[in-house]
Amino acid sequence: MNKQSTGSFLPTSKKEMDALGWSQADVILFTGDAYIDHPSFGAAVVGRVLENAGYKVAIVPQPNWRDDLRDFRKLGEPRLFFAATSGNMDSMVNHYTANKRLRSDDAFTAGGQSGFRPDYAVKVYSQIIKKLFPDIPLVIGGVEASLRRLTYYDYWADKLLPSILFESKADMLIYGMGERPIVELARRVENGEKISSITNLPQTAFISNETYSANSETIILHSYNDCLKNPSKLAENFKIIEEESNKMAPCKLIEPIDGSSIVVNSPYPIATSKEMDAWWNLPYVRAPHHRYKGKKIPAWEMIKFSVNIHRGCFGGCSFCTISAHQGKFVSSRSEESILKEVDRITQDPEFKGYLSDLGGPSANMYRMQGKNLSICARCKKPSCIYPSICNNLDTNHEPLLKLYQKVRSNPKVKKAFIGSGIRYDLFADWSNAVNRQYFDDVVQYHVSGRLKVAPEHTEDNVLKYMRKPPFKLFEELKVKFDNINRKNSLNQQLIPYFISSHPGCTLEHMNSLAKRMEKMRIHPEQVQDFTPTPMTLASTIFYTGVDPYSGKPVFVERSKEGKLKQRENFFWYKKPPAKRFESGKKGNLPYRKRKA
Repeated sequence: MNKQSTGSFLPTSKKEMDALGWSQADVILFTGDAYIDHPSFGAAVVGRVLENAGYKVAIVPQPNWRDDLRDFRKLGEPRLFFAATSGNMDSMVNHYTANKRLRSDDAFTAGGQSGFRPDYAVKVYSQIIKKLFPDIPLVIGGVEASLRRLTYYDYWADKLLPSILFESKADMLIYGMGERPIVELARRVENGEKISSITNLPQTAFISNETYSANSETIILHSYNDCLKNPSKLAENFKIIEEESNKMAPCKLIEPIDGSSIVVNSPYPIATSKEMDAWWNLPYVRAPHHRYKGKKIPAWEMIKFSVNIHRGCFGGCSFCTISAHQGKFVSSRSEESILKEVDRITQDPEFKGYLSDLGGPSANMYRMQGKNLSICARCKKPSCIYPSICNNLDTNHEPLLKLYQKVRSNPKVKKAFIGSGIRYDLFADWSNAVNRQYFDDVVQYHVSGRLKVAPEHTEDNVLKYMRKPPFKLFEELKVKFDNINRKNSLNQQLIPYFISSHPGCTLEHMNSLAKRMEKMRIHPEQVQDFTPTPMTLASTIFYTGVDPYSGKPVFVERSKEGKLKQRENFFWYKKPPAKRFESGKKGNLPYRKRKA
């Protein structure tokens, strides 16, 4: 058993292990990111919670997978198990644009350089580890593994693939936020249990040769082979998976494949504020490891003076993976814990008085939950706010207002910006005085000159497939925003995010978007072409051409030419007036069933 002193990094080399007097680590964690010891980076969190439980943890950041594999051997065998993650991002999203062009940079690497992690990093790392150390247990986790725990559509290979457990050869997968399952797993392996016998650990998935029957606590999904033969089976599976993941107490899921099954156990209960505070209060160095010798890591530069106040999202956007990974229910830190972190940041010699962000997945969901949790326990809806706000949802912004005021009162804080985006449909009832005060405070005190919001589109027919509110709410918000700025003599911009080529979106829809932007004198900057990522409704529709909930066909733009034409509409202001709005008859593919 071991605990390190505050101010120490977890070891990343044999030399650092020797300096600590270690002959062997209990857990060795491989990650696709540079090692930044901060609670915003998953590998650091997993390392610190294990360390806090008394285990010796070593981290191997961005191991070289193309040489003689010395990085995978250099720390030897762990006493308990290996662990592998791609890092904070899916490696394929990290590497490629929506048009599958290779990106030239990597925000999670020193110097922002690309090329320091492989495509499909979890699979590559895992296969190497299993080849070198076939008898040592291997656990995979993080967003890349989490969203591939069952059959999924891979946009980059353009085909349906089985659970990542099959290709990676890993012994176990921890999905979602892994603080509790990783510690419990270590404890049970330490106590002599073989990882192959640990079949009841919450929030884990594994391959089993047992036979399972459906009951009140277990659901049998269509097999991988059935989904491969008939895409509608994938759609049916997705509906079940999403509905179960939206429950407080979901069922165990079983997905057959080639005589075996992928077993996905139910998750742990929602994390409490006490647990969240404890995880954030672990002895992080809150800096990149000294091995990077002063090189800047873009992702760190972006968040080092930011504060994450909660996790989870009940928005249910069809293209977003946050709820699939972090969960639909929001877990918030205590006000005391947040203010303590703010005070710690102000003591940094480089801090100039500006917090870059005070937020979360959606900045204004802090402390929001159901008024009657027994009603939430029976609910399986993907969103608490679409198509309308649930009557049982407490959307009171007063806790946030009080938090903002206390942060502003810190004499060392000149400005605390809200950089992570806000859900304006949560305070769109302008008759509510607290809602008005919240937005007024945000615009007056918490905007860095540009406030990010995400209408995503202007057309109702597209927004329904996105699970986003009507565009008129954004138009109302812009009027309020402009009025507050005018009243307070502020020169600030409202920056909307938009997506093109989303399932259900045609070129005519994009033409309409461009015309509305022209009328509102908005030159869109924050735009993206839809990228299908595993375990989302939008990606399921992209692959199958069918809405899993209605069973009806949905138009999907799949051609490169058509996608580019849609995206060009964002930049209507760069075209001559006569060529701004082309007909959508060319370039749009009609609905078609995809072949297996």
